[in-house]
Amino acid sequence: MGLTIKEIRDNTVRARHLMQRSRSQKFAVGAFNIDNQETLIAVSRAAQKLRSPVLVEVSHGEVQALGLENIRDMVDNYRDEYGIEMYINLDHSPSVDDCKRAIDVGFEFIHIDISQANHDASREEILTKTKEVVEYAKFTGALVEAEERYFMGSSNVHKEEIDYEEVKKYNTKPEDALQFAEETGINTLAIQVGNLHGLYPVPKQLDLQLLQEIRDRISCQISLHGGSGTPLHYFEDAARIGVSKININSDMRYVFRKTLEKVLADNPDEYAVVKLMPTVYEAVQKVVEEKITAFGSSGKAVL
Repeated sequence: MGLTIKEIRDNTVRARHLMQRSRSQKFAVGAFNIDNQETLIAVSRAAQKLRSPVLVEVSHGEVQALGLENIRDMVDNYRDEYGIEMYINLDHSPSVDDCKRAIDVGFEFIHIDISQANHDASREEILTKTKEVVEYAKFTGALVEAEERYFMGSSNVHKEEIDYEEVKKYNTKPEDALQFAEETGINTLAIQVGNLHGLYPVPKQLDLQLLQEIRDRISCQISLHGGSGTPLHYFEDAARIGVSKININSDMRYVFRKTLEKVLADNPDEYAVVKLMPTVYEAVQKVVEEKITAFGSSGKAVL
């Protein structure tokens, strides 16, 4: 069932207040990707248990599988059932039209990422299309996130080691961050300071000094993508520096699949899938709770 314009705007006002609270109270909000209903249950239960605000996010593939309107309805239903503060983020949307559709449905957070579809997209193209989404989002008040160029990695489990010298080439430069944020008028800038998408055999290393330099230069919110596989102390420091949003995906997917494989192996004669899934989403819930605690968002929900 669709939301009215008033309901959508009320939701985006609350989302904006959340981002303001994150800055003033020095915590980060977890943005957790959902592939299915079981993952949404895991996030909802973690948020309820720890009284934490959360974002659930869907990228292009999940939108194709679940549908924008269905995602909106599912999130609203679980938000009301569990009595939690929960919003939706469209993650790494590769096109302006997809962003507009999500805005129309009532997503509170929109991430336009032109370089997702074209890693070699020009700065001018990224600027132009980002500004178009920023302008369109004014109607509902949705918060727009973007990055000024392509980020390394993919949301998967990688076998190769991290080449830190290569990663450094992609790190965000403070002067570029300031120019891009001012030119586009975005609400949130996704930056790279050693973070990269995916789960790797070795822990990630964040350049906290660079993060502080960027925080000192720009006034908009900061988002960290590729949070999976990052030692938790980095999240605690990043929240204190002023990161408002941290994305988690691969850590959840890894635990989901490994737990499901074990449950299937342990129950070869059980064909009622619904009986097998609680163990799976309970394992994912533990991952979400761990991240929420590190982000400092426990007890920060406003209902």
